[in-house]
Amino acid sequence: MIEELWTSAARALRSDADFWSVRFVDERKDEHVVRNDVALPLSTARERGAMVTAWAGAGAGYAATADLSASGLQRALDIATARAQASAAHTLIDHREIARPTQSGSYVSPNAQGALPSRREWLERLAHECAAANLGERIVERVAGMQVTHCDQLYVTSDGVRIDQQLRFLMPSLSAVAHGDGDTQERTLAGHYGTLAQGGMEILARYGFDGAGARVADEALQLLAAPNCPSGRRDLLLMPDQMMLQIHESIGHPLELDRILGDERNFAGWSFVKPEMFGHYQYGSELLNVTFDPDVREEAAAYAFDDDGSAASRQYLIRAGVLERPLGGALSQQRAGLPGVANSRASNWNRPPIDRMANLNIEPGESSLDVLIAGIEHGILMKTNTSWSIDDHRNKFQFGCEFGQLIENGKLTQVVKRPNYRGVSSSFWRSLAAVGDASTREIYGTPMCGKGEPAQVIRVGHASPACVFSNVEVFGGA
Repeated sequence: MIEELWTSAARALRSDADFWSVRFVDERKDEHVVRNDVALPLSTARERGAMVTAWAGAGAGYAATADLSASGLQRALDIATARAQASAAHTLIDHREIARPTQSGSYVSPNAQGALPSRREWLERLAHECAAANLGERIVERVAGMQVTHCDQLYVTSDGVRIDQQLRFLMPSLSAVAHGDGDTQERTLAGHYGTLAQGGMEILARYGFDGAGARVADEALQLLAAPNCPSGRRDLLLMPDQMMLQIHESIGHPLELDRILGDERNFAGWSFVKPEMFGHYQYGSELLNVTFDPDVREEAAAYAFDDDGSAASRQYLIRAGVLERPLGGALSQQRAGLPGVANSRASNWNRPPIDRMANLNIEPGESSLDVLIAGIEHGILMKTNTSWSIDDHRNKFQFGCEFGQLIENGKLTQVVKRPNYRGVSSSFWRSLAAVGDASTREIYGTPMCGKGEPAQVIRVGHASPACVFSNVEVFGGA
């Protein structure tokens, strides 16, 4: 469809702008769900449209349209050009100083062409896990789901650049809720919404979806019978599905350069990080190495080019604990005079790109999970996020998990429920005491990261090993 649009319409576009681009998006989403052995109606959606950007002198203008006819695209380009010309004398940002995209290319998700199950086959698979989670009358709710998204994007410019990207996402989810004696506990496969990844059927095997129904329900029952998490200071072992949230909230958002420059202050908040910190600030212990890595193709936010046409490549943001570069695309880099990454991203065709996390990962260390546990005398293991709260500078935080297990004298002992911990980003990462090796590393993703005015909810990926933090305040929930 996008190819047909470009052939029949976009080649005829004309503008007085110095530079213009069109970003087509065609996204299709199906969601299959079985709840308590009952198949829910199919949820399906399709969005298709284009964002037009024009630069004229120092100014820039945008216009989005769902009218993808030749006349509709031309009208959008005329509007974007007029806005760029009107803003040229008033803009604080000189767009003539921003490098234009120069490289054409393409990207395809791994196994994006591989066959997927039919609607009936999906429901049979989901129903099997839903039924397996029925471990007795204390299991009061069982839900299994699969969301499948196909997204085709085409980016073209007046300079002749063309970028094609074909993305496919699967998001499996599985949950069991246990209730008894006035208490309710939920256990999930990878969080309440599930986890998002690029690819095909191999995603289910990666997260152990097949056969997980009984395990998830059993762990919900374990939590129901478990004591509340104790309070006090302990060493904290965070598993990768909680590290995802920790990275996201206390590294990812604080390092977004537009946020650092103040763009999000009245909506999603500011950042405790300042431009002058880059190059020397000790963000974490020497064990902390964080990369922006769009090359991990099975991760949720892998791509070859961002939505401004910049070629994407792996970059260190934090190396040996020292802050090196922010998450800032071409526009923010020009504003701040700092190096950045190709992370100008838009949630869909009707939003302009802004600085967003993509694949934001912690690099593995050298310790197996057994070694991490053996090195803790008085601690707690926590996995799977269930709640989060962080201040508008992305500094002070309090996070809760689904599942906890005490560690005493180097051994896992009692399961505990409602485990929570709190800290301060600017010091928490300096307490990083051990980093798991590649065998402990897992990849997770979410479609639910919100930011921007007007609001944009976007896909983000995080890969991390298990990590140990020293002397962290933990507590049980009410």
